[in-house]
Amino acid sequence: MIKWWKSGAPWIWFHGGAVTISMIMVFGLLMLILVRGFGAFWPHAVLETTYELPGAEPQQIIGELRRSETLTAQSMREAGVAVPDEQILVQRHLIKMGNRDVTGRDFGYFIDDFMEPWRYPKDIAVLERREWGDFYGQPLRLLEQGEVVAAGDDLWPAFEERLRRSNALFDEIRAIERGAIGNVNFRIERVRLDRRRAELNDQLTPEREAELQQRREALQAEYAVLEQRLNQLYADADRDRIVMLTAGEEEITIRLADIVKAWQPNAMSLPAKLGFYVGDFFDFIFGYPREANTEGGIFPAIFGTVAMVLVMSIIVTPFGVLAAIYLREYAKQGPLLRTIRISVYNLAGVPSIVFGVFGLGFLVYMVGGQIDQAFYPEALPAPTFGTPGLFWASLTLALLTLPVVIVSTEEGLARIPSTIRQGSLALGATKAETLWKVVVPLATPAMMTGLILAIARAAGEVAPLMLVGVVKLAPTLPIDGNFPFLHLERKIMHLGFHIYDVGFQSPHAEAAEQLVYATALILVLLIVILNLTAITIRNHLREKYRAESD
Repeated sequence: MIKWWKSGAPWIWFHGGAVTISMIMVFGLLMLILVRGFGAFWPHAVLETTYELPGAEPQQIIGELRRSETLTAQSMREAGVAVPDEQILVQRHLIKMGNRDVTGRDFGYFIDDFMEPWRYPKDIAVLERREWGDFYGQPLRLLEQGEVVAAGDDLWPAFEERLRRSNALFDEIRAIERGAIGNVNFRIERVRLDRRRAELNDQLTPEREAELQQRREALQAEYAVLEQRLNQLYADADRDRIVMLTAGEEEITIRLADIVKAWQPNAMSLPAKLGFYVGDFFDFIFGYPREANTEGGIFPAIFGTVAMVLVMSIIVTPFGVLAAIYLREYAKQGPLLRTIRISVYNLAGVPSIVFGVFGLGFLVYMVGGQIDQAFYPEALPAPTFGTPGLFWASLTLALLTLPVVIVSTEEGLARIPSTIRQGSLALGATKAETLWKVVVPLATPAMMTGLILAIARAAGEVAPLMLVGVVKLAPTLPIDGNFPFLHLERKIMHLGFHIYDVGFQSPHAEAAEQLVYATALILVLLIVILNLTAITIRNHLREKYRAESD
């Protein structure tokens, strides 16, 4: 045994076991996210049953089974539930009942012993609404201007056709509100700022005033046309309604304009469920959030995350590479350089929230305030760059990941054999030519490795972003058709902050549970895609320069 320990074999087994345990933990976490995330879009069956507690009135239940759990009977007795004395274990079910505007709650726990056998009627429908969450019930009548136009077997096909019409109207309304009207408002604001700038520069002549007034009147006329079209669309969308029967035998009338999609899961075939699954996943990726981010899609968060990472990469790569080249190739070796390197290494261990505080205090308020006074005085006191936004979030993350890029680039430069440098110099090249035409290209894969690590860390950061530009809900994307097209001063949404907000700040925690897993899945996939892209570029560069060196 002593000889075996001295041979070093136990340490090999310990290391292998630690790596195995780590891989199991990582893959287990990924599998949990995959199963819970992808399962959020499947059209689950809707059950119907009667729940009757001892001494209470029977309660009709319609909803989806979310999960089941087994508890001790003693805990149920302590909670006031009348469980038989001889019973040891109790099974209870968490059921999503929806109809929050009717019952006041989305979910409820129910004891299995007091539930009648579950039934799955095929006529039960699920309505995903723009407000108040999902609605569960049986469709009774389809109304147009208060008159019944369909009922019975003809109801559902007619309802689906009119729902498509209603959603088309809603899409046109949203396009006008977010596109055309937003563009007009942006140009009206530009007119106001032009007038204010002319006042500050003492250039507001009567001719200039008349020109600005003419532009303003033309934009107001354009706005009036759009507003008239909007009013017409709203009137058309308010035409149709459907009457639904709840589990409590109550008839509820719902506007089709308030419904996003509808389905009858108990009557759907497997191909129909697969088609619904793909469509729901597509809507989740490209849709906009609703209901305090607990419903709808996450496209603004995906776009904000990608935009922030790209801008961060554009900022951190040249600064990190140039700093590493100076430290490795030009700086004089000595105590000062060692101190700088130690500072860079320590900077990588600073908590990210410290970078957020620095970004808010120095970058946003001080630097951004000076930019506003120098270049945007006409907009003051409303800040332009003196408030958190995309640029400051990207710059803060660039500072956060700068040590990673510097260290990786330095390591890549150090691995270049000195014989390559000497051979280049011997052939008559200058030091600068040797560096930029020989050494730096060979070290490019190492630079890409630093960028990969920077992207992986930046995409998952949350704490500093809460201070420097990421918000719960951004009404507009940072890119549009107005110059300069990419608006770095605008606030953005972020997948990491979206997960935090939905998981810990949502008023409907149970409803947000699946959305948290789905958003986490998209964030993981996005990081993987960004990293794979960078890895592909790195491998291509490595093979390219290896072939050239051969």
